[in-house]
Amino acid sequence: MADKNHQTGAVEQENLSQLLQIRRDKLKELQENGNDPFQITRYVVDNDSANIKDNFDALEGKEVSVAGRLMSKRGMGKVSFCDLQDKSGRIQLYARKDEMDEEEYNRFKKYDIGDIVGVKGVVFRTQRGEMSVRVVNVTLLSKSLLPLPEKFHGLTSTELRYRQRYVDLIVNPEVKRNFVIRSRFIKHVRDFMDGRGFIEVETPVLNTISGGATARPFITHHNTLDIDMYMRIATELPLKRLIVGGMDRVYEIGRIFRNEGMDPKHNPEFTTIELYQAYADFNDMMDLFEDLLSSAAQKILGTYQVEWQGEKIDLTPGWPRMPMHEAVKQYCGIDFMAISSDEEAVAAAKSIGVELPETADKTWGNALYECFDQKVEEKLIQPTFITMHPVDVSPLAKRSPSAPRLTERFELFVCHSEMGNAFSELNDPIDQRQRFQKQVEQRERGDDEAGMMDEDYVTALEYGLPPTGGLGIGIDRCVMLLTGSDSIREVILFPTMKPLGE
Repeated sequence: MADKNHQTGAVEQENLSQLLQIRRDKLKELQENGNDPFQITRYVVDNDSANIKDNFDALEGKEVSVAGRLMSKRGMGKVSFCDLQDKSGRIQLYARKDEMDEEEYNRFKKYDIGDIVGVKGVVFRTQRGEMSVRVVNVTLLSKSLLPLPEKFHGLTSTELRYRQRYVDLIVNPEVKRNFVIRSRFIKHVRDFMDGRGFIEVETPVLNTISGGATARPFITHHNTLDIDMYMRIATELPLKRLIVGGMDRVYEIGRIFRNEGMDPKHNPEFTTIELYQAYADFNDMMDLFEDLLSSAAQKILGTYQVEWQGEKIDLTPGWPRMPMHEAVKQYCGIDFMAISSDEEAVAAAKSIGVELPETADKTWGNALYECFDQKVEEKLIQPTFITMHPVDVSPLAKRSPSAPRLTERFELFVCHSEMGNAFSELNDPIDQRQRFQKQVEQRERGDDEAGMMDEDYVTALEYGLPPTGGLGIGIDRCVMLLTGSDSIREVILFPTMKPLGE
């Protein structure tokens, strides 16, 4: 069997080599005859396939100029049919030898699937009723030296699709929909925030301190300054400095980098929007997030009903808001608010099969969080705000005045996926320093995701941060939801991939 597969592979490779050589020979012939496509610098286009079809009655009988890639060829005797693919779809080309310059028609017959051409012609309908362009003249604009994979037998490997997104978009044009929705969502976010008086800002990607989240950073070295620097894991701390400075409503849509695992929901670089509003709290952030995401679905998709990961999701506003301890009580049967000691809390967690990470302190808060993380999160399907996270896992969030072990923090979950994170921001510099110190201690014990001491940020708080609500939203996951994509790689044009051969 192995010998047979080897022989088949060798034959296929030989056939491919022959095809590649044929295409190069065609290019050479064109160049020798003064028809080098790579010498052409521009082509005037005044129409596209979708517009022609949408406005056929008005355009029928009129000359148009279109350009795109040849995706199929039929006939090629005295009459030739081709499908031209452009940015908006496909349109049929109809070419007759007796209606074109003979030399030009003969060159056209030799063009290959994948070649990029410019076409001037007349809009008409064939005898079979196909909306088409009757070719007057055709210009080769770029020679494709590699054959395209066949639609049903070619670029089906998921990994290859991500590695060669340019080919994926050519032969599987339906994938473009995800990225159109992504673009519309980001535009919607900007319009939404700008309409509420927020200012879009930019903050550094390279930082001397890694902070603003619990994550392992990418480390690089600045040669001139001779210092290590960290690619940002969040935009939080610089943005809150701006609130201190009097910019009461700010947001940033930016790339984030985290040197951690890869799976269907995680890529080492991803996009977030973080926003901060002075004189607001986490309840205001819940209202804003719900309004933002539900309005995006309505505006982009025309409905609140979406399907994701095999589940029917209802984004109609009015999402439940549930404290974390209530969720654990409901799904695990443990009432953490009735537990006072760390030892009892850890034991309660262990009783349902929940073990705390080795680097985590054996505390009430960590026990509560791990019970939620390991046992409850997977059960949250419909949009649900989980509120009141323990202080132990929320180093930048304000304590709840009524329950000091908890913070005014929430995460939104849809289909057991975290979509965003928000707090009433901690603005007590003394408390903040103490929490930074605990992060430092965790880091010294080997937790390379723990935060660092940020003295300048503490200094900023000492000047005074007003009561502030902050929210971070994962752009990629929101787009996954809106497109029904099961993998983050389906909504990132060029996801991170291991180089071939390594």
